[in-house]
Amino acid sequence: MAGNTFGTIFRVTTFGESHGSAIGCIIDGCPPGIPVSLDFIQHELDRRRPGQSAIVTQRKESDTVQILSGVFQDKTTGTPIAMLIPNEDQRSKDYDHIAAAYRPSHADYTWQAKYGFRDYRGGGRSSARETAARVAAGAIAKLILQQQGISIQAYVSQVGALALPLPYQALDLSQTESTEVRCPDLSMAAQMIDLIKKIKKAGDTIGGVVSCVVTGCPPGLGEPVFDKLHADLGKAMLSINAAKGFEYGSGFAGVAMTGSGHNDQFIVPDTPGAPLQTQTNYSGGIQGGISNGMDIYFRVAFKPVATIMQAQASVDEQGMPVEVTGKGRHDPCVVPRAVPIVEAMAALVLADHWLRFRTLA
Repeated sequence: MAGNTFGTIFRVTTFGESHGSAIGCIIDGCPPGIPVSLDFIQHELDRRRPGQSAIVTQRKESDTVQILSGVFQDKTTGTPIAMLIPNEDQRSKDYDHIAAAYRPSHADYTWQAKYGFRDYRGGGRSSARETAARVAAGAIAKLILQQQGISIQAYVSQVGALALPLPYQALDLSQTESTEVRCPDLSMAAQMIDLIKKIKKAGDTIGGVVSCVVTGCPPGLGEPVFDKLHADLGKAMLSINAAKGFEYGSGFAGVAMTGSGHNDQFIVPDTPGAPLQTQTNYSGGIQGGISNGMDIYFRVAFKPVATIMQAQASVDEQGMPVEVTGKGRHDPCVVPRAVPIVEAMAALVLADHWLRFRTLA
């Protein structure tokens, strides 16, 4: 099976299934001498883990990470880093009823069509459980970026029709972790939480948007043709389970603007020799596929989770009509737990491009 490895220099391979014994990742290409904090990696995983609040799946996983190789005396050695996260709370029997049925809007049918076989227990490899391994790898990438002064902050900006009207500059992003929905506007967060609880009580699900801001990124990251920085960010975000859309900078709203209004004009830096800045930032910190030193900001849209606690018409492997109803423990809205996943994937892209940029020096 191809498609399990991400990155060019900083390469991450994930492994494991939702109901297997463990999931994990192997990182190759990490520079030696990077200080590694196991507490930091665990903190990132704790932000993504299930069961952390009443508005997410109640599967009980500690997501306790083990570093098997590549770190010695709390520093990377330059050799492959292997990390393992045991699965502790599998309930495979919750999926016996769909062993031969295709759930609407899941990967059941497409997986069967491609491989002729599928692991129906929680979706197997296609489960969002796999993203824990990405968050572990993203934590290492974040530690690399921190040394370069690059910071990544994601937050929930929309749940259903409830959307923050404010640009990120007007928000206090330090408040993001203050609520279980991870929205930095506390008033809007309360409304989002109420909506998710209402949707969950009805046995349904709802979608949302995660916004992300990258600060401190120097100019020069990204490649000018096929490996444009925004293109790699888009691929990374759209590889996350339930992601349905990606836009950066002005995004789709930019089509309503004129060129004279959309162009980001350069301004004279206050300090001679300092990197150039632009008066506006409709480009989202990326021009020609290469970072320009301004904030990089983007949004990722997530669909309503496909598993709902309501009866739905479908068909089985023989093409016969069946009725399926979700069982087990599932997120009524994915975006609160998607925040650290979005950050992790952004970190993987930026760490990889920073290492590629460094080879030119």
